This record gives sequence, C-alpha cells and structure tokens, in this order.
Amino acid sequence: MSGEVGNQERLSGILLHVTSLPSYGGVGDFGPAAYEFVDFLAAAKQRMWQVLPLNPTGYGSSPYSALSAFAGNPLLISLEFLVRDGWIAGDRIAGLPGHDGPADFGAANRLKIPLIEEAAANFLDRAPEDARAKFQEFCHYNLSWLPDYAMFSVLRRVYDYASWHEWPEAQARRRDDALAEVLSKYGRELAIEQVVQFFFNEQWCALRGFCGERKVRIMGDVAIFVSYDSADVWTHPEMFELDEDLKPLRVSGVPPDYFSETGQRWGNPLYKWGLLKERGFDWWVARIRRSLTLYDVIRLDHFRGFEAYWSIPASEETAMNGQWVKAPGHELFDRLKEVFGTLPFVAEDLGLITLEVDELREHFEMPGMRILQFGFSDRGSHLYLPHRFVPNTVAYTGTHDNNTTLGWWREDVSEAERRNVQTYLQRIDHDEDIVWTMIRCAARSVANLCVFPMQDVLHLGSEARMNTPSAGAGNWTWRYGLHAAHPDFAAQLAALMEMTDRDGYQKPKEGEDAGKPVEEASHRAELGTTV
Repeated sequence: MSGEVGNQERLSGILLHVTSLPSYGGVGDFGPAAYEFVDFLAAAKQRMWQVLPLNPTGYGSSPYSALSAFAGNPLLISLEFLVRDGWIAGDRIAGLPGHDGPADFGAANRLKIPLIEEAAANFLDRAPEDARAKFQEFCHYNLSWLPDYAMFSVLRRVYDYASWHEWPEAQARRRDDALAEVLSKYGRELAIEQVVQFFFNEQWCALRGFCGERKVRIMGDVAIFVSYDSADVWTHPEMFELDEDLKPLRVSGVPPDYFSETGQRWGNPLYKWGLLKERGFDWWVARIRRSLTLYDVIRLDHFRGFEAYWSIPASEETAMNGQWVKAPGHELFDRLKEVFGTLPFVAEDLGLITLEVDELREHFEMPGMRILQFGFSDRGSHLYLPHRFVPNTVAYTGTHDNNTTLGWWREDVSEAERRNVQTYLQRIDHDEDIVWTMIRCAARSVANLCVFPMQDVLHLGSEARMNTPSAGAGNWTWRYGLHAAHPDFAAQLAALMEMTDRDGYQKPKEGEDAGKPVEEASHRAELGTTV
C-alpha cells in the first residue's frame, strides 16, 4: 500500500465511525470512550482505525452529506473534555442522554450544540494568552475555508436552516456589502463558530496523537462530491456546473445496473473540471492538505468518478438519462503528487469498474477494495475472493454500506451463495460461526490490509447495520454498548493477527535481540470527567 502503509507491511484494522462510540451525550465523540476504544485496538493488535467522514452533517445526518468538505462536525466534540479544560462548568452538562442506545442526532443538536457554543463563548471571554495564541494560529492556518464556513453556519441559523440558494439574493450571491454587514452584525457569533472548529481540531489531534502512541493509524474518508447546500458551493459557485440562478445544471449519480433499474440520482452538483485544471486544482490541493492534517491514510470514495463520472441533467428525476463524462484523474493525482509526494490513498473501486479505472488506480499505486460478502454469487464475483487478491489490496468482510456479516448470512444470502460459502470456506453449522470464518479468511489473505467492521468483531446481526443505501431513514445511528468491547474479543483478534503476521512485529535489525515486538507504552492519557 502506498503512503505510510508500506508495500511490505501486513496490517489489520477496524471500521468504526466516531458517532458509534458509547460516549456520554447520546452521540459518539472524541471523549473517554474514544480513548478506551483505541486501547481496545492496541490490545487486539489492530494497527488501523477507519472512520467515516468527520465533516458537519446536514439533512439525514449522513456523513456523506456534509455542510463543508473542510470543517469538522461539532457533535464530535466531547463536553467532558471541555469541562476538564475549564471551558464550561461540570453541572452544565448534567442530565444529557447517556452512553447506551442508538445515536440521537436530533437531541444532540438540540442539547449538546448550545453547550459547546457556551464553552466557545467562555473561551473568547477568558482564554489565557497561550490558548488564545494557539487559536489564532489555527485560524491563520485555515484561513482559506474557516471564515467562509463560519459565515455560512451563522447565516444558516439566521435563515432558519434554509438552503443557501433560498437566502436573500445579496447573501446567496455573496455580495460585498451583504458580507460586510454580516461581519459587522454577527462578529461574536462568527468568532464562536471558529472557536468551535478549534475545539474540534484540538480534541481530534489529541486523540490522533494517542493513537500514534499505540501504533494505531487513522484512515479517513474523502467523498468525491460535495453537497449543493454546503459552504463549498456557496463560497465557490464558479467551480460547479450551475446555471445563472445558481442552481445545478447537471448532478451526480450512477447509471441503472443489476441492483437498480433507474440507477441512483445522488444530486450533488458536478465540478467544472476544466476550470479546476486551469487553476492547478487549487481547491483539491487545499482539501487534501486539510485531510492530511486529520488522517494518516485517505480512502477516496467513488474513485471511479475520478476517471469518468455519470452526469445527469438536473431536471431528470432518475439517473436513467445520464452520460459518462471523462474526468482529469491523471492530471489531478499528478498535481497532488507534485505537492504532497507519496499519496497515502485507498481507492474505493466498487461497482462497475472499467479497465481505465483500474489503470488510473494502478498507475498511482493505490490499493483497491475487496469485499468478501460480494464474492459468492457467481463466477464473475470471484474477484472479491482471496485467491484473486494481490498484496496491494484492502480486504473487508463488509463495509458501512453492507449488512453485518451475521445479518448477511441470516437474511441476505441466496441458497446458491450459502452453498458456495461452505464450499469455499468451511461448513457453517451455527449461524454465528460465519463471522469468525470470514474474519479469518480476510486475515489469511495476501492483502496488505484487512479491515473488519466493529459489528463483526462483536458478532452482531442486522440490528447493528450502519447504513442501508436505499433506505430513506434510520441510518447512521448504531452505537455499541458501553461494555461490549470485551477483552476476550481483543485477545481473540490479537492471536489471529500474530498467526497472520499482522501484529506490527518488526524484524530485529542485525545485532538486536529477536523476540516479541515492542509494545506500546502502558501509560493512559487522562480521560477527563466521567459523567
């Protein structure tokens, strides 16, 4: 694998979005539960933590429908750590939703966000000089997006969370006099939004540093497209295919296929790739620079769109009448390589992949993804089975878009797939046996990296599914129980990692003692106030 995951390394990781942690406040965040999860990863000899996009979410709370490609989701900020750091009193955060049960984004937005903003106001009023200087440094480093995002957030609230194109024309079109009025009238609110982003950055970077101490890397997720109702489109309408009324001309999606007779109309506005190319892909350079401050490895969602994307007239209600349009993927990645050197990218290359898409991925030495659940339907699906893998691959039992492995086995597989699984792997006498069988299969493969959803590690069924792509509601809310990550699961995984050479063992240099790998330091970071 390219980047920090070397071509000779064999690693394993767990896929778990931050909101799925059993944190205090009703939604997983960067607080104590996150540190406990990292300790679980280290004990299980897992060297990668894969998260979904960490950006602020809009309607439906999907991490893939973000209000900004650069900002962080305020809901992920730990109130417990804001208490620890003195920005809000402990009694102010009492009585919030607890650690158990599904994530309740509505309650968190209603109850948690005002407390985070209260802490940000306290920071503005009484932060000492060293903290204030660090905040100013953060603002300066993120000048290309932070002020615009803060203004976008404040105006959304002013106009009752309507999409920006429904705001008064002067604000929607970012006229200078209108923006100057916002700066004058809402100066404190704008500053609070920037402090909230500072809190996000400080807490995430501290957590990432803790991961580094335990030899756990972070794989983040960058969605190729951005939402129409986002700070990005509002700030840079010239970059997107919009008409004179600032409405999309064409939108994103995928064409009809075996799974959908009408395709999928995602609705994201499409880039003016020619303009971006003329500008040296400056927006993409800034976006990847920001992502590299947050993650060690980046998963590029819908990678095939960098070679060609499905363009649908915005007036169409389905994706049927779109067309493939070439994208300047080679030129983009050449530019990113010129700026950043080695590209630590993983290509999400699922779906209908052409030879041109494979060539683009292989040219830049990006590993592709292989999902074991996809491998058993017919002979054409065998590319998802280990005997077809190459080392530069990331193997999954399933992803956030799949059912859990246990749920898949119980509810989704056909009789032919059931027979094929037992022919290829082993006889499954009890449903629960499928989970560890699939985990072992991925771990024993030649893929340099294998990743297991946390639901599979915990042997959970379809009740723990994170996302059903065709469902309009009920997604993204799963959280594991407060005491579910039992040490027995970690010990079982650690033993498998040792046997499949994925435990981070480093061969001793000449003259050094052979034996056990160096283990992480035993000290724990202070976890803050427990509520």
